[in-house]
Amino acid sequence: MARRGDTIELAVLGLLHEGPMHGYELRKRLNLMLGWGRVLSYGSLYPALKKMLRANLITEVSATTTPTSRRPRIVYEVTPAGNEQFQRLMSEVGPTAWEDDNFDIRFAFFSSTDMEIRLRVLEGRRSRLQERLARVQAELARTQAEVDRYAGELQRHGVESVEREVRWLSDLIRAERGDEHAGAADRPADRTGTEHPI
Repeated sequence: MARRGDTIELAVLGLLHEGPMHGYELRKRLNLMLGWGRVLSYGSLYPALKKMLRANLITEVSATTTPTSRRPRIVYEVTPAGNEQFQRLMSEVGPTAWEDDNFDIRFAFFSSTDMEIRLRVLEGRRSRLQERLARVQAELARTQAEVDRYAGELQRHGVESVEREVRWLSDLIRAERGDEHAGAADRPADRTGTEHPI
């Protein structure tokens, strides 16, 4: 399982790979990337930036002032060592690459990744979700009679969300491969065991 600090490091390196930014802009962009359910505080960001400065992955390039503040804003820039670390992290393929938080960040920077690596990450994520879907569907079938209407609806919503992401991943995999038609293995089964058309 990827530590939150590792995920923040990958995201910061990816954003700074695009160009220098100050802490406020980094936090704003990171929160957009992480999504509405996960907000990154300054209390998480600045310790990560300090650690990356000590490791020579990033550097402070200048301090600017704004019309609304006399306090200077520090601008961060990725170093050559940081670029190497970013490329290394983006080329890793394995279970941490397709975990929920890490997958989202890696996906945001897929344009910096080789097609074979992208395919392996997408396929790993899809496989992980298909396993999760099978477990949730089995649990849903066992507990449907025991739960009230709202708990059942919440479980059904979870299953549908995972099914939707599996279809999305299958579409992305086909697009990466240039395939026009998908095999039955790419289609997630619904709770009745029938395949969804894509």
